[in-house]
Amino acid sequence: MSLSEQASDVVPFFSDESEAEGPEEQGGGAPRPQEEEEASGVSKVRALMTVLVLCYINLLNYMDRFTVAGVLPDIEHFFGINDEKSGLLQTVFICSYMFLAPVFGYLGDRYNRKYIMSVGILFWSLVTLASSYTPKEHFWALLLTRGLVGVGEASYSTIAPTIIADLYVKGKRTNMLSIFYFAIPVGSGLGYIVGSQVGNIAHDWHWALRVTPGLGLVAVVLLLLVVQEPRRGAIEARTDLHHTSWLTDVQVLSKNRSFVLSTLGFTAVAFVTGSLALWAPTFLFRAAVVNGERPPCFEGNCASTESLIFGTITVVTGVLGVSSGVMISRKLRTRTARADPLVCAAGLLLSAPFLYLAIVFAQSSTVATYIFIFLGETFLSMNWAIVADILLYVVVPTRRATAEALQIVFSHLLGDAGSPYLIGVVSDSLQQTDSFLWQFRSLQLSLLLCAFVAVIGGGFFLLTALFIEHDRNRAENYVPTGDEPIVVPKSGRSTRVPVSSVLI
Repeated sequence: MSLSEQASDVVPFFSDESEAEGPEEQGGGAPRPQEEEEASGVSKVRALMTVLVLCYINLLNYMDRFTVAGVLPDIEHFFGINDEKSGLLQTVFICSYMFLAPVFGYLGDRYNRKYIMSVGILFWSLVTLASSYTPKEHFWALLLTRGLVGVGEASYSTIAPTIIADLYVKGKRTNMLSIFYFAIPVGSGLGYIVGSQVGNIAHDWHWALRVTPGLGLVAVVLLLLVVQEPRRGAIEARTDLHHTSWLTDVQVLSKNRSFVLSTLGFTAVAFVTGSLALWAPTFLFRAAVVNGERPPCFEGNCASTESLIFGTITVVTGVLGVSSGVMISRKLRTRTARADPLVCAAGLLLSAPFLYLAIVFAQSSTVATYIFIFLGETFLSMNWAIVADILLYVVVPTRRATAEALQIVFSHLLGDAGSPYLIGVVSDSLQQTDSFLWQFRSLQLSLLLCAFVAVIGGGFFLLTALFIEHDRNRAENYVPTGDEPIVVPKSGRSTRVPVSSVLI
């Protein structure tokens, strides 16, 4: 009996087996293109539909995440909180999201991913709906529910890319990942737009949080009816791989220099995007007041116009950035195997000066500010699909969900988990008076951190380029060694045994 068959006997519902009918391929050779469907166990049509459903859910994830940013000034006025407490809204969400990511990474590498995601998204939808009924006297309740939202998102973000990796290889995988990661900037932009406009129409910011829960229930239905679990690594002809212990996975990944350095580079992306995501509409609104373009506002949906404009910019720049990053990377791959990290480095290094100019010019020229934000976000968005592709081809299939989880933990821990709160704390500490001028100026100075962090991130991607060829070859030619303990279900529990004891 094979290892997978033993696991199936122990946990039949959350099985690691494919849902496809028919016997699993046992051949060790790489499948030809026409054999990819048989290898993964999923038809071409069902595979494409799976990617589209995952893309829809990813868009919904980021739409929900940044709906709060679209109505942040209204939340501040409703609860009577300062910039420091406002920053906590994003921080508590990211903290729960990143700390639970390893749990779902472990489960996603071993059990049926479709059911794990379905339960997580259902939970996230219900908690988001509950957060929209928070009364004025209980700001802590809003913080709690935003933290619980991270539980559902962690169950999805760590697992979904690994399903795409098991459906496609090489150029097709890059194309599908680019479609999947289009949803990040597009969903983020829609979060600003929907949040600000729904709050403006309803004259109540609470209604902005009631849009995504219904769409989340639709996502659960689509997951259960459309998505089919593919065989792990089969499309890459990796039938020789076995699940090792979690500690072994972590130890191996910590020695993967391309994974570690690209994760640090992506941490800089998370820091910058997290800061801008929460504070950009508020900053642009304060700039408009200081410039005399808008009167001071203390109640109502004050920053609805700025949220709408910034959201639209985020959608457009996201599409341009992700698509251009993938196209440039594909062309450069014909010349150098280091194309991916070099494109990521160029995106961050080019975004830094434009973000700096956008922040500096905010007080003197609104048009120039929006132009520089457009350029900065376009270059910043070049990283999304490429970073995901790097992780998938430098890590073996049985460790990918764990790798996704660890990347989420570190990039958020040092990135957008603390950056919104840090920007708020620095802004409050620099503010000398309660005037609109100092509210703008202090936030302006604190946001300048983003440009410097982007430069540091570019440096990490340049270092990644030094090791990417070696680490990719090592992952593609990886052969399990006899001293690696693997996880085998035994009497309803898991036990670690040497590979030699279960292989003939």
